[in-house]
Amino acid sequence: MRSTGKKPYANPLTTDAAFGEVVGLIRAARQRAVQAVNTELIDLYWRIGKYLHERIRADGWAKGTVEQLADHIARTEPGLRGFSAQNLWRMRQFFEAYPNPEKLSTLLRELPWSAHLHLLSRAKRPEEREFYLGMAAQQRWSVRELARQIDSGLFERALLDPPKVSTALRAMHPQAEQQFKDAYLLDFLSLPDPHSEADLHRSLLMNLGRFLTELGRDFCYIGSEYPIQVGGQDFALDLLFFHRGLNCLVAVELKVTAFAPEHLGKLNFYLEALDRDVRKPHENPAIGLLLCASKDSKVVEYALNRTLSPALIAEYQTHLPDKKLLAAKLHEFYALQDATAALPSTKRKLRKMTGKKTP
Repeated sequence: MRSTGKKPYANPLTTDAAFGEVVGLIRAARQRAVQAVNTELIDLYWRIGKYLHERIRADGWAKGTVEQLADHIARTEPGLRGFSAQNLWRMRQFFEAYPNPEKLSTLLRELPWSAHLHLLSRAKRPEEREFYLGMAAQQRWSVRELARQIDSGLFERALLDPPKVSTALRAMHPQAEQQFKDAYLLDFLSLPDPHSEADLHRSLLMNLGRFLTELGRDFCYIGSEYPIQVGGQDFALDLLFFHRGLNCLVAVELKVTAFAPEHLGKLNFYLEALDRDVRKPHENPAIGLLLCASKDSKVVEYALNRTLSPALIAEYQTHLPDKKLLAAKLHEFYALQDATAALPSTKRKLRKMTGKKTP
């Protein structure tokens, strides 16, 4: 049969799906290759840091010798970047921060070198670095987001002010405290002062990607003003999410005022409606998050103590907290603990907050 020269017909829907699988394979392989290169680079920097640490101690190497080493590398390996004298000193600092080879865990290898530079220069306590290591790996933070979280004093806030959750939430979702915060930093919102709930709602939707980053990587957006019908009445839930790790719906109600106990009644109503009419059979009971402009911890404690719903109260902040004030509070926190028991106690809290073992 003579060929007509025309290409055989292909269903575009079929080819798009098939071709998409190939593209997915390429992207996955590329990501693995990038991670493999990063792993080797972090291992190399650690070994160089170990070498410098030992030569400085044994042979008295000083700043001038390290500068000569940097010049030697530049001459013998032209075009090779990342081995300046300053970076070599940072490699030594990296080794000294994590000196035990058995503790050179996958957590260290998951982060790029630029992230480690932020941690080394801005997180001073070992337990602080370990906390951010766990969170950055767990949440897949970019270097920019890691820097933002350090600037926001997330470690101090998480240690000093754990999330305020109901007894029911703790019983139904034992891992929930690792997934929520006592305060959410929304400094990326352009809110007028004062602002209304409509302003807050609209700005969150306009910055949904950044809000999801602040909430956590397992949160998936479902809808805004989510319709709920009970009896003959219609209601609208401010924001509805799904949490993949906890396998449940998360209802978020917004308040631009201080927390008041009566706010919980409406949230409890929405949780009941979600569990009865929206939740799928394989899902866990819904969780309610009341996001307020401010809260009194004692009022929150009383309100949550008797509620039967899995709920928590948090506040939103539109400006970076005062780092000096947080540092002072953290100093008081450590001073109140017994010197011999402080570190193990803090490590237990860190593991509880991140849900991961840290090096």
